[in-house]
Amino acid sequence: MTQMRLDKLLALQTGISRREAAVLVRQGAACLCGQPLYDPAQKVDPNHVTLQGKPIGYQKFVYLMMHKPAGVLTAAKDTKQQTVMDLVPPKLLRRGIQPVGRLDKDTTGLLLLTDNGMLAHQLLSPQHHVWKTYRARLSCPLPSGAEKQFAKGLELSDFVCLPAKLCLLEDGAAPLYEIQIREGKYHQVKRMFAAAGSHVTALCRTGFGKLCLPENLPEGSCRSLTAEEADLLLKASN
Repeated sequence: MTQMRLDKLLALQTGISRREAAVLVRQGAACLCGQPLYDPAQKVDPNHVTLQGKPIGYQKFVYLMMHKPAGVLTAAKDTKQQTVMDLVPPKLLRRGIQPVGRLDKDTTGLLLLTDNGMLAHQLLSPQHHVWKTYRARLSCPLPSGAEKQFAKGLELSDFVCLPAKLCLLEDGAAPLYEIQIREGKYHQVKRMFAAAGSHVTALCRTGFGKLCLPENLPEGSCRSLTAEEADLLLKASN
């Protein structure tokens, strides 16, 4: 049975500070199986605690997905610019939640957030081979043989990319490509297309592992993963 300090539990699950949690406990606002608790340091079973008469809904970790809009920084906080954390609904916020990796300020699409630091590390590690899928609108068509070049491992100025999957979705003067990579280095997708002879004019991440950006999740929106989606995420890291 999991045991946790009461003030730590309340702070973790509700977003309040441990000092604020301690005040509430001493006022008798927290109960265990219906019995009031008055010691903030008491170890309790998180699954049977209520605060002001309501179950706290204990979750060991939180998993969120966001449809990131353009113009927003992928950062925990910034004193001058809006960040993705500013878009998370207050009811979903919890201490320790961080974006899993980064999307450039002008890049849109699927962004995952969690307070499970170990999982985040595994999802981003190339050794775990978790594919990230993007759709890129280009300034001009790529030369013949680009797919093979990407599949072999594109050479950039400072490193050689792992083999990537490239697929043409829309032909024309400004074609649309889908690209899948297992890395996430700084401006990597944009740099790969630039090295191949074109430039990205719009970029959207549409998939992370087997998770896909839902069509019914508007830009700027954020929600919890379903149990099935969380399971896909956990399996992707193994």
